[in-house]
Amino acid sequence: MPASVELAGAQKDGRLRDLGLWQPAMPHEGYAVANPLIVIGESVHASIPKTGRAMKQLAQLGPDAYTRASEPLGYIRELIESQAADGADYIAVNLDSFGEDDPQVAADMMVEYVELVRKWSNGVPICIDSSDDDVLSAGLRQWYEGPDVVKPPLINSVKIYTMDNILPLRKDFDFSFIALLVGEQTATGPGGSHSVDELYSMAKQIFHAAVERYGFDSGQIYFDSTVFPLAIDMPMKPNVPGYTYRTFETIKRIKGDAEMKGVHCSLGVSNCVRDLPGRKIGVCRAYVAKAMEYGLDAAIVNTAHYYGSVEPAPELLELVDAYAKMDGSAARTSRAMELMGKFCHQSRKQVG
Repeated sequence: MPASVELAGAQKDGRLRDLGLWQPAMPHEGYAVANPLIVIGESVHASIPKTGRAMKQLAQLGPDAYTRASEPLGYIRELIESQAADGADYIAVNLDSFGEDDPQVAADMMVEYVELVRKWSNGVPICIDSSDDDVLSAGLRQWYEGPDVVKPPLINSVKIYTMDNILPLRKDFDFSFIALLVGEQTATGPGGSHSVDELYSMAKQIFHAAVERYGFDSGQIYFDSTVFPLAIDMPMKPNVPGYTYRTFETIKRIKGDAEMKGVHCSLGVSNCVRDLPGRKIGVCRAYVAKAMEYGLDAAIVNTAHYYGSVEPAPELLELVDAYAKMDGSAARTSRAMELMGKFCHQSRKQVG
C-alpha cells in the first residue's frame, strides 16, 4: 500500500489524531484548553517493564553505579532529559517495587534518583512518588541537600490517614503534595465504594489541615480522586454511579468550592486504559480533555503525547463522556456499555 494511502487511512480512523500527529485547523465545538495542564512525567517508574529492568541492572553495578557511565544509567538519563525537553513541570520517580521486601532499599535508591533528576532535568523539579512515607521523606530531604537552588518538589502522595506523617515536614522544606482521596475505613458509598460526598469530605479535611495546621498555600495542594479502568467501570447494581462519574464529579465539586480556590486536581491517567484492546493513547487524550472540562489541571502522563494540548478524536471523547455521565440511571449505563462495545469491536477489527 502506498504510504500516502496508508496515512490517509490512519487519519480517517483517528490513529494519527491519537498520536498527536494530526490536528484540524479549528477545534470542534465545546473543546478548548483554557489553561495549560500541569504535566507530571511518569516514565521513571519501576513498574514499567523496560524501565524496571534498567533500574535493576543499574542497582547491581556497585557503589559507583549512579556516577559511572553505563548503558542502564544512560537509559535513565535519556528518560529524565526527554521528559524535561517535552515540557514536563515535574518528573516523577517511583521505586516502590524495589522496597517490597525491604522498604529501606527503595528509600536508599530514591536518594540516588533524586540526584539524577537534579543533575539531568534542566531545572525541572522532581515528583517523589511512593506509598511509603519513609521513601517520601528520604527523597524530600535529599532534594534540598547541596548548595544549588532548586525548585520545590512535589510529593505523591499523602492520604487522610498518613498526612500527619508528611505534612509536618513543611516547617523545614518547601514542597507541594498530591493528596490521594482514599480512606482507611471501609467505604460506605453506593456499591461499596466512596461516594462523591465522601471524597469531597476527605478533600476538605486535608485542605483544612494543610492550610491551618501546616502552613501550605492552596496552590501547593493537589487532589487525586483516582482513576478506574474504563474497561471494567461497570456497576454491578442498579442506581450505582460509575467510578469515572465519581472521579470527575469530585473534581467538579472541589474546583467549585470557593474556600479551596487555587487548589489543583491531578490524575494518574494511564490507568484508565488498562485492559482496552487498542487506541490507548487516543483514549487517554480524550480522558484528559473531558476531565479538564470538570476542572482537572494536572496529570501524571507520558509527556511525549502532549495530553491537554492536542484535540482528541470526537468518537473517543464521546466514549469518555458517556462514562463521565454514568450516574447510575439505566439509560446512561446502557449508553456507556453500548459505546464501549462498539469501541472494542472496532479496535479489535483494526488490530486484526
